[in-house]
Amino acid sequence: MKTIPHIETQSPNDINQLQELKLAELLAYVNSNSKFYQTHFKEHGIDSSKIKTLSDLQNLPITTKDDLYKHNFDFICVPRDKLIDYVTTSGTLGDPLTFALTDSDLERLAYNENISLACATGTKHDIFQLMTTIDRRFMAGMAYFLGIKQMGAGVVRVGNGMPEFQWDTIKRLNPTIAIAVPSFIVKLIEFAEANHIDYKSSSIKKIVCIGEPIRNEDFTYNTLGKIITDKWPVQLFSTYASTEMGAAFTECEAGRGGHHHPELLIVEFLDDANKAVKNGEAGELTVTTLGVEGMPLIRFKTGDICKAHYEPCSCGRTTLRISPILGRKQQMIKFKGTSLYPPALYDILNTVPYIKNYIIEVFTNDIGTDEIEIHIGCNYPPENFDKDLKDHFRAKLRVAPTIILQTPENISKRQLPEMSRKPITFIDRR
Repeated sequence: MKTIPHIETQSPNDINQLQELKLAELLAYVNSNSKFYQTHFKEHGIDSSKIKTLSDLQNLPITTKDDLYKHNFDFICVPRDKLIDYVTTSGTLGDPLTFALTDSDLERLAYNENISLACATGTKHDIFQLMTTIDRRFMAGMAYFLGIKQMGAGVVRVGNGMPEFQWDTIKRLNPTIAIAVPSFIVKLIEFAEANHIDYKSSSIKKIVCIGEPIRNEDFTYNTLGKIITDKWPVQLFSTYASTEMGAAFTECEAGRGGHHHPELLIVEFLDDANKAVKNGEAGELTVTTLGVEGMPLIRFKTGDICKAHYEPCSCGRTTLRISPILGRKQQMIKFKGTSLYPPALYDILNTVPYIKNYIIEVFTNDIGTDEIEIHIGCNYPPENFDKDLKDHFRAKLRVAPTIILQTPENISKRQLPEMSRKPITFIDRR
């Protein structure tokens, strides 16, 4: 069995004790060093010295994206000359936010990816092909590189895009694991088939999938996961992370949810009233970062909706696991009486063979309700494609959005504007 951090196989009581110790250290640290939390606690009449247990956390106010936007640099807890790396969020729901990391934070980031990639069965004997950018103020690419380096494995920093270069690198260097956005893997397969590359016999045997879901809520592969595995006999591992928490939830071989690293994060699952949801219910993932020096966060609501699974895993870990992300809270659409999240639309669009690419746009119509337009890229649409596609949506979701046909080239330009770090498939104009 692969080496697992000691705490991740311990009893819930032992894990709670460790987290409560780290929580006390965190609260003392922000009280002394964080301009934001000094003010935040004072405004809410909080004496943080009375917060002793994990259950006491509910007495602390939450931290939101708006707090970060309005007071971005007030979260920094160290002098400027102690900051080593500056990164920004991807700006999925607004303007990017700046996060500053110290040398200690970079070590924590490396540790997180080391144990996360090990959870996905990576070892020092592997060579990882990094198919994501390491520049453009992107935390994830740097995190993967640092984690692989700490693991002692090899890494090939190819970057995103460039299918021909990716395959040339695979042929030359024989990497064993790829780290990539799953929709790009589909493009790799299409390029290989068009150019008679025997991709099924390549050295790549495992892929760590980032940025897009590959599983349904019950952990079966969704459409995207099926498309990849039906074509290519590789093992897929899903991972979820964010710049704000500087940590990841990564699947093991069991493929039953992303494993929590309790030494790095305290996690809660909250409803709209900021109360804990019942076991088995979906809630907004809320994190308290442990061991962060530059910009620690307390009860930060990520905006991502998921479920927690608490039963021990067959891999030996006893820590909780999170389900695939069901959607982002701010992206929920109320369309003709139906509530849905973009992933439900993606899953349908990914099943249609003649659709090459797409962008979903949501806006407020003249009567003040949500409207959906789906711009699809297709060179040779079949007859009556609009009606057939709408019928497909009605069968799955009971509602049908407006369909607008464009060329794949036009959609591609909109998906990947200059400075974009990952494809844009959802635009919210509400």
